[in-house]
Amino acid sequence: MNMDRNPAAGRGRASTFTRAPALVRMAGALAMALVAAAALPALARDFRSAEVHPADYPTTLAVKQMGKALAEQTKGRLGVKVYPSGALGTEKDNIEQLKIGGLDMMRIYTGALNSVVPETMVIALPYVFRDVAHMRRVLDGPIGDEVLAAMASQGLVGLAFYDGGTRSVYTAKRPVKSLADMKGLKVRVPQSDLFVAMIQAMGASPTPMPLGEVFTAMKTGIVDGAENNVVSFDASRHFEAAKYFNLTEHSMAPDVLVFSKKIWDALSKEDQALIRKAAKDSVIYQRKLWDEREGKALAKVKAAKVEIVATANRAEWVAAMKPVVEKFAATPKLKDLVQRINDSK
Repeated sequence: MNMDRNPAAGRGRASTFTRAPALVRMAGALAMALVAAAALPALARDFRSAEVHPADYPTTLAVKQMGKALAEQTKGRLGVKVYPSGALGTEKDNIEQLKIGGLDMMRIYTGALNSVVPETMVIALPYVFRDVAHMRRVLDGPIGDEVLAAMASQGLVGLAFYDGGTRSVYTAKRPVKSLADMKGLKVRVPQSDLFVAMIQAMGASPTPMPLGEVFTAMKTGIVDGAENNVVSFDASRHFEAAKYFNLTEHSMAPDVLVFSKKIWDALSKEDQALIRKAAKDSVIYQRKLWDEREGKALAKVKAAKVEIVATANRAEWVAAMKPVVEKFAATPKLKDLVQRINDSK
């Protein structure tokens, strides 16, 4: 019998015995490396946050404050870098980026979420809040938490609500004191079915378009006006084109700070809790800034010869919006939300 007929087999067996101690050493080293890696703190990172408003806007400053607080609590391990003025794209683009984890977080107007998160429709409904104090109490309580939680189904983690101001109609050609004055006007609205319906209920013609196109549209007569809060009216310099700010006060829809669920789910429970707390704490700061900015904006537009027009009969505006509320709060769940808001003190 020729013992050398398959010399490779013999060499292989000898090699295995020879390598055994080395393999044991490698396995031990790998185990030690894994233990050491587990003991290391999580990698430092700044979460990227998108914002369409300018750098000095109250919501922008509030998210920056949140990042500062987060950095202090984690000794610089976590923070937030805000990209204002639409540097990362439109709100619609940003929502899609959040869903796939291409963006960490953003501040967004809740109206932009109406078509994907039905619960956000309720807090944007016309005259659902009696006043600013009522709105803040509702959003700070169980109803607000319920709406935030509903965003998870769309790949978003709702963190906190910011004041988005009281929205009113502003016009270039004539003041609006009653519903009759709205007839025949072309009014820009956000790209939202709800806001289209509101303007239609007022008797005007809604024209959806991005915020950045509104100034030129008013100047050229494509639209006769728009609707927004007085802070945005000032910040966008729309007061240069529209000289009547009409206090229709039809919506107090808030802004919301949202996080990418895809990225959120990869964070530790401890970091999630820190982010939530920093976001909630920033609400107090944002509201303070908002109230201050609102007062300054109102004074500024008045100085620019804008007429602040009070509506003659609030009851007729509220009555005109009842069909809108019924249409957009059509499910039992949404009707219940509306009723609970109405019943809240």
